[in-house]
Amino acid sequence: MTQHAREAITGGTAWPARYTYVPALRVGNLVFISGTTGTDDDNRIVAPGDIVEQTRQIFRKFERLLKAAGGSCQDIVQTVDYITTTENYKATAAVRREFFKGAQPTSTGVLVAGLLRDGAAIEISAVAVLEG
Repeated sequence: MTQHAREAITGGTAWPARYTYVPALRVGNLVFISGTTGTDDDNRIVAPGDIVEQTRQIFRKFERLLKAAGGSCQDIVQTVDYITTTENYKATAAVRREFFKGAQPTSTGVLVAGLLRDGAAIEISAVAVLEG
């Protein structure tokens, strides 16, 4: 089996070595982004209870990660949304349009009983394909 080069992407943020995963991983021209919640740089949930603002923060983090890899949110081809409530979930579509700018990815939404991160209303993972 061929071993592909793997590059961890942290987007310039400090990433504790004790974690058993990375925020994003580049393999060839693919970037796999771990499930991400709407936390700020101090690892606090932004806008507790506000799924729209948490979604916006998640996509800001995706943009930072993808920029570090030479891409942008427009390179995302798949997302999976894990949500704890359907209240205002439809409003997150406007946030997606802000970041995707017409380059919509495939997407799956999953309603869950809870997320590991207290206060998180949504967690999103993604896959992006970069040029060359």
